[in-house]
Amino acid sequence: MAIDRQRLGWTVLRVCIGVFFVFEGIGKISWFTNPSILAATFNDWSHSAAPGSISNWYLHRIAVPFVAALARLVPLGELSAGIALLAGFWTPLFAFLAFFMALNFQIASGALFRYSFLTSGYGLPVLGSTLALALAGTRRRTLVKGGSRV
Repeated sequence: MAIDRQRLGWTVLRVCIGVFFVFEGIGKISWFTNPSILAATFNDWSHSAAPGSISNWYLHRIAVPFVAALARLVPLGELSAGIALLAGFWTPLFAFLAFFMALNFQIASGALFRYSFLTSGYGLPVLGSTLALALAGTRRRTLVKGGSRV
């Protein structure tokens, strides 16, 4: 019996990104009762966003007006996506949700449009791995080649 190394690699990636999102969500639980924490972050980003930029537009048209809802949806989404990825439950769907949340963060903060995006652990590695998991799909099977499908 040989181990399916490709499947093992996808599983390691899925679990690692799942752990990342669980702990990101845990770190934001206080937003449920205090949306002003997220509002202050949006305010800081808004001051540094160039007028007419995508980040400025996003912050003023989407993020700031819906800060109370986002303060609850973001931690809930991160925890849900993280737990689902850890469990291997609907991986493509929850990986895309995680990708979408991370992309929104990168756009709102303006990080997506800076060189530092390419060197930040929160940037390209998170977006790339969540998008890869979303695109890869899933086929439930064992990690042992020739094993029966689950």
